[in-house]
Amino acid sequence: MKKILVLCTGNSCRSIMAEALINHLGKNRFSAESAGSFPSGIVHPKALEILERYGISKGTPQSKSWDAFSGRDFDLVITVCDQAAGESCPLFLGQPEKLHWSIPDPVIAKGTEDEIDAVFEKTFRLLKEKIEAELLPEK
Repeated sequence: MKKILVLCTGNSCRSIMAEALINHLGKNRFSAESAGSFPSGIVHPKALEILERYGISKGTPQSKSWDAFSGRDFDLVITVCDQAAGESCPLFLGQPEKLHWSIPDPVIAKGTEDEIDAVFEKTFRLLKEKIEAELLPEK
């Protein structure tokens, strides 16, 4: 099973959704976890709502620091925000492959409830498309 770590800055939304999507779509081929360089300490409720809407198990997500994974072995490390991609990651054992997906942060969306929901929906779709195109079928 391929071990994947998904990183972003706050670990409240994009990386949480990507973790759940990879584990769901990977059907036991992948074991994904997520973390942030500066974790917010909360998981955004809209990220959980969209996972539930699509019947994707969210597990027990927690906003946590990438330091918790320092020294662990991963096959692949994926950054989903530009800020985290430019930061110095902790050292991971082995030689993990690295991918960067520039996904806009839905947490900063403003507008009506429907407009904000649409931004979260777009983020979910972008993550799903990236996972399907770049991880499934496995390279």
